[in-house]
Amino acid sequence: MSKEPTHVLQDEEQQVAISKRLKRAHGQLAAVIRMLEEGRNCDEIVTQMSAVSKAVNTAAFTLLSTSLRECIIDDKRNSKEVQEKLQKLFLSLA
Repeated sequence: MSKEPTHVLQDEEQQVAISKRLKRAHGQLAAVIRMLEEGRNCDEIVTQMSAVSKAVNTAAFTLLSTSLRECIIDDKRNSKEVQEKLQKLFLSLA
């Protein structure tokens, strides 16, 4: 039985940046919920929802692009398989 190729992000600086972005998105999402419950203007809510969406997508793209870079730079035994899997994940966000 072959183990499916995986990759764990090694770049600590990017891990911190991604975590910060997601925490910011978490706060923005809480604000959206409050705005909705308070009966705020739809335009304002949608603008905030767009910001949340962009933050989450940017975090995901950063995670995947950094992982791809690490796979290309580090010539690992299953690097090609990992790269293909990450590319499929990348496309799932498009």
